[in-house]
Amino acid sequence: MPPPNRILLVIMPLIGDVILATPLLRTLRRAHPQAVIDVLVYQGHAAVLEGNPDLNQVLEVTERPRGRELLDLFRRLFRHYDLSLCNSTSDRKILYAVLAARRCITLVPAPRWQDAWKRLFSHGWTELDDRYTHTVVQNLRLADLLGIARCYEVMVPHTEQSLQTLGDLLPFNPSAEPYAVLHVAPRWHYKRWTHGGWKTLAEHLIHRGLRVVLTGGGDEQELEYIGAIFTEMSTGMSNLAGKLSFAELTQLIKTCRIYVGPDTAITHIAAATGTPTVALFGPTNPLKWAPWPHGYAGNCPPFPKVGSRRINNVFLIQGEGECVPCHEEGCEGHKLSSSRCLLELDSERVIGAVDTFICQ
Repeated sequence: MPPPNRILLVIMPLIGDVILATPLLRTLRRAHPQAVIDVLVYQGHAAVLEGNPDLNQVLEVTERPRGRELLDLFRRLFRHYDLSLCNSTSDRKILYAVLAARRCITLVPAPRWQDAWKRLFSHGWTELDDRYTHTVVQNLRLADLLGIARCYEVMVPHTEQSLQTLGDLLPFNPSAEPYAVLHVAPRWHYKRWTHGGWKTLAEHLIHRGLRVVLTGGGDEQELEYIGAIFTEMSTGMSNLAGKLSFAELTQLIKTCRIYVGPDTAITHIAAATGTPTVALFGPTNPLKWAPWPHGYAGNCPPFPKVGSRRINNVFLIQGEGECVPCHEEGCEGHKLSSSRCLLELDSERVIGAVDTFICQ
């Protein structure tokens, strides 16, 4: 079979999924350096692919396109590619991939009669393992079906303008003074640590001679959460929450002394930059979703299901409790609930992990 000239990679649904699919994208680029490789993502997620050298074009679509938007998407995709790949088991996403190319490689769910069409219309498929296989490796199994060599490198967003932006926003020179980045507010409450924990950690970092920069998204609730920490102890701290693009935030993390954050897409980016990274995990399964350490190239998950450990530049701290990880959305089972394993996470454990990096 001749090599494909045009390839579409369908990546859904979350920003973290896009980041952890970049090793697959790089694998495709190295195997087919002359091909046109496009990526289809949800609207608003293209920013994490800024500056990525492995793609030609990013296509964006709303979560549930209707009417004219759906018709336009169909026209743009239908048989426009020689090969398509989909790393989601969703009906809609697999349908996009099937329509886009005559040859389609997909991720499929466990066998059920209503999903039989996904295997029928795919020229190759691998079954989702949602418990024991890391997402990076799960994605690369799609490449295995094509018989091409795996690449395990997670790529981060990039722009040449980011250093100038940081210099304008910070009250110190980020190229000359050591600083730490604390990403304190994930989108969902059940992934949050405590105000007291973050403040104790910030005080420790300042005592160690580091500036502290707080980061976060532009959501109103996130800004309020971060602002409360910043207001209570603003000396030695800067608040850039909601002020940076993904590429600018990546540059901020690349040049910092230490990054600390929860289970969020930004922590995946931090790990990929090679910056010393401390990741705070509660209910989430590390086997599946732990940050992928810089330089790690194994087929086994880098971190175990239970326990805290350092691998390369990433120190994963897991909350304690017999139920951890429960794989649930907090103790109440919804995104706005809290997680006892994180609420009870001792700041001294986090400080100890941080000191393994900054005291070297």
